[in-house]
Amino acid sequence: MKIDEKHLMQIAAIVNYGGITEAASILGLSQPAISRNMSFIEKRLGEPIFIKGKRPLRPTELGQLLAIHGQIILEASRKASESAQSFQLGRSGIVRVCGVPYFMDALISDMIASFQLKEPDIRIDLSYGHLTELMNQLEGNQIDLAIGPLGLAEAGADLNFLPILPGRNVVACSSHHPLLAKDRLATTDVLDYPWVAPLPDSPLLADLHSILLTLGIREVAIRYSGGSLMSLINYVSKTSALAILPHSVVFSMRDENRIQVLPLEIPQPERTLGILTKSTTPLTPAAEKFSAHIVDQFHDLKDLITHHEKSIMWGN
Repeated sequence: MKIDEKHLMQIAAIVNYGGITEAASILGLSQPAISRNMSFIEKRLGEPIFIKGKRPLRPTELGQLLAIHGQIILEASRKASESAQSFQLGRSGIVRVCGVPYFMDALISDMIASFQLKEPDIRIDLSYGHLTELMNQLEGNQIDLAIGPLGLAEAGADLNFLPILPGRNVVACSSHHPLLAKDRLATTDVLDYPWVAPLPDSPLLADLHSILLTLGIREVAIRYSGGSLMSLINYVSKTSALAILPHSVVFSMRDENRIQVLPLEIPQPERTLGILTKSTTPLTPAAEKFSAHIVDQFHDLKDLITHHEKSIMWGN
């Protein structure tokens, strides 16, 4: 015999609150409707579920058994309502984020940590990819938002791009590099030292070749390539090798005093770091909240990076 789950909830509410009128108020139903349902159940079962003449209403042994099952449903309903409200307010959920490796490791990972200190019930699923991969994953609804550098014209009609930090590359070197001791740098100075190449498909790799050609340097010695950000930092900090990195990445590691900006002016790419989203798919409340957090964090960071840049005595 199947008993309607709604009826079990009503029995549990009557037991919890001592009467049909009270249960009706809690459940948002009318008192006559619940009375009819209780009469229907008793007739169908052939046994009473409440002791007649007792106030507040007290369940029979059968009524108590049914109320236990109803209480489980009531509790599940309450938790479901709380979960739905939490999701709608952006207090819970999953945010799928993908971004270019160097920026994610140097900047975004710290911002994720500070976000989850405020929003511990939101889970962040982080993955890595370069521009083409980011766009493909957004188009396929595999991620909610992407963080990466691109030109404003590259986003396309199906994607929204929110700029958060102007692009600027620098030549990075170890904090004890011999070139840092020179009063004034010349372009030819970098020819005496090996270079580290960024990850394949990274826009930094194209920047490196473009910069070298612009500076009139046709060929340099590449000693190491394809490593992660931390492996690049470890390598550069212990050798005399040079590397092209976003200024913001070098800035984020300033307290470690392992690498520094070599004060050599180089041509700059026409790119901006920003947040990419799919224009036809609205962000979930949690993703909206995370995106706003990243924007706020970069708003504060931009002034610090600009101040750091102005403190460098640029050569050539």
